[in-house]
Amino acid sequence: QVQLVESGGGLVQAGGSLRLSCAASGRAFSSYAMGWFRQAPGKEREFVAAISRSGVSITYADSVKGRFTISRDNAELTVYLQMTSLKPEDTAVYYCAADRALLGRVAVTTTAYDYWGQGTQVTVSS
Repeated sequence: QVQLVESGGGLVQAGGSLRLSCAASGRAFSSYAMGWFRQAPGKEREFVAAISRSGVSITYADSVKGRFTISRDNAELTVYLQMTSLKPEDTAVYYCAADRALLGRVAVTTTAYDYWGQGTQVTVSS
């Protein structure tokens, strides 16, 4: 089992940047592919980005491609989401999630993920 704690959210103006962090507990962090999802008020939780266990495979939602960067540090048990050129439509609660995946897999559906953090709020003002 792994526990996930997100941090780094906040209020930022459009065009600004934020870096989210997700710290994991446990020594099996490298056994999990990691993903970031977000949920805006009244909307379903949606995929943002995912990174494989080794960090070699990465995928992004089209809406964030070229603006967001996912990375991981297996030694530090942390996954990051660097967000740049933020838009008001990026406003949401951002969640990190862990998928006890086969090596190389990066999943884009919520059902693929086994563990979730509590979320961190990101608000982008216009």
